[in-house]
Amino acid sequence: MTVNLDKTSTVRELEITNPYSGQSAKVNEYEFALYHLIKHAEETEQYDAMQKGLDKFSRLNVKAYYTLLD
Repeated sequence: MTVNLDKTSTVRELEITNPYSGQSAKVNEYEFALYHLIKHAEETEQYDAMQKGLDKFSRLNVKAYYTLLD
């Protein structure tokens, strides 16, 4: 399997579920990696990195942002 970290890819085949609401959203591989970076930054209290990730994710996939991270 090859990993495509092209942030402009519109192919969204991966699904992430919000652990609080139970709602899911489709993301591409770049957004998937960014989501996990955001969650890791939150867990390790790296709030500057988390905020930068949130800002970028919200511009890449608005629907997934509101479903997963807002």
